[in-house]
Amino acid sequence: MSYQVLARKWRPKSFATLVGQEHVVRALTHALDQQRLHHAYLFTGTRGVGKTTIARILAKALNCETGITSTPCGICSSCLEIDSGRFVDLIEVDAATNTKVDEMRQLLENATYAPTRGRYKVYVIDEVHMLSNSAFNAMLKTLEEPPEHIKFILATTDPQKIPVTVLSRCLQFNLKQMPQTQIISHLSSILGQEGVAFDQAALKQLAKAAAGSMRDALSLLDQAIAHGAGSVTAADVRDMLGTVGDDYLYSLLDALAAGDIAALLAVAEVMDTRSLSFDSALQELSTLFHRISLAQFAPAALSDEAEKQRLAPYAAAFSAEYLQLAYQIAIHGRDDLALAPDERAGFSMTLLRLHAFRPELPAALGSAARAEPSQVSPQLVERPPSPKPLAPKPAAPKPAVPKPASPSSAAATDWHGISATLNLGGMARQLAQHCELVEVSDDDITLRLSPVHKHLLGKAQQEKLQVELQSHYGRPLKLSIKLAEVEAQTPAERSRVVQNERQERAIAAIEQDGFVREVVDIFDATINESSIKPV
Repeated sequence: MSYQVLARKWRPKSFATLVGQEHVVRALTHALDQQRLHHAYLFTGTRGVGKTTIARILAKALNCETGITSTPCGICSSCLEIDSGRFVDLIEVDAATNTKVDEMRQLLENATYAPTRGRYKVYVIDEVHMLSNSAFNAMLKTLEEPPEHIKFILATTDPQKIPVTVLSRCLQFNLKQMPQTQIISHLSSILGQEGVAFDQAALKQLAKAAAGSMRDALSLLDQAIAHGAGSVTAADVRDMLGTVGDDYLYSLLDALAAGDIAALLAVAEVMDTRSLSFDSALQELSTLFHRISLAQFAPAALSDEAEKQRLAPYAAAFSAEYLQLAYQIAIHGRDDLALAPDERAGFSMTLLRLHAFRPELPAALGSAARAEPSQVSPQLVERPPSPKPLAPKPAAPKPAVPKPASPSSAAATDWHGISATLNLGGMARQLAQHCELVEVSDDDITLRLSPVHKHLLGKAQQEKLQVELQSHYGRPLKLSIKLAEVEAQTPAERSRVVQNERQERAIAAIEQDGFVREVVDIFDATINESSIKPV
């Protein structure tokens, strides 16, 4: 017996076995059970989401010998013939190859004849948007008032090209792309029944590459089984797809956080020797920046607990502002690859840009980055770089803060000085900067936060701040933050005041400059104060 590809072998044969599209299944099931049948249905959606499959299941539901039902038996002659593609009253038409008006007229002329075997004659017109305007006009009258024994099922990937006059005569259902979790679950079930060994990580890669299409996922699974000689492993799938492994991406993040240009370029060199796609690398890197931003602002959006724990150090190491900038650099760097001298040069330049625009790099790291690039170690070439443990904020060693003699000493209550030494980033740093110190005792520390900034009161931010305060004072402390109007100047407000004063001094220096005043007088010019930046 010849081999049947998985996409055909495991095509759903009933609404119960259909994966996803619950909103469509529910509507069709209720319509069939209540005998409220429309004469024309339109299914829209991207490739591989179930348009033709639902059309065939609907044809079985209409022509099952047990009667019109939402649960066709699957064993009668009509159901079996529809499943095998031999049912004479199910006419499947490819509109891409039957675009002309004459072909549509011939089709509609045959529609007047009663069905030969079934209860209804069902016309399934795939890629209906490919029909010519004349063909659409020819079918309008029949589509609006067809004979009682005719049902039209139209399918398309581009509903915008279908005339409004046709859309208004159909019940339209928009089929959604398959979520990765559903694809992984379905592939796992199929492999279990096929008796094929697999890695869960491999299925995750296949689901991601399928981009919402179940048919694409099954086709890739067929290829992966052949590539892995009967098994599906993460390494084989990664080699087959040519995707960039997480090890490379996290190594780039580690090097970026440490300000280590040599390590950044070393990873790029290894990727080049392995002929990995730099375009895919930038795409995955931008996705990773997006996930880290979610870990900062909305950790609940990350359902995978392992992923959440792995991203947590990076969420602490990078500021929220820098992550937004890094995301833009990565996606624009991907666009610029086609304009670069070669892809490796474009990728390396993007990495250098990510390093150059990192605002929180300390001076020690800046000088280290200017050193000569180190040679790539032989171990790095032999295997993908493994992610190294990442400190919350890699920087030069923090100067030791002398422990206060007592909680009431001036050093213990100087919140501006304390907040400046705390090893915080992102939202936790913003929380500390907008608070003022109310009281510190042997066991407790109380801060005050203006209600305007209550959005900073996340559980994760408070926990990070409490840990850093315990480290600063050298003893266990319970952090308490009260929502009330602040009575003194917060570190954030002081920073703004200092910045404004520097800006004013810079503007005054420009306005008092002799050359600038001469240019203004001669050319009747004005000074654009927003373009002046203090140095």
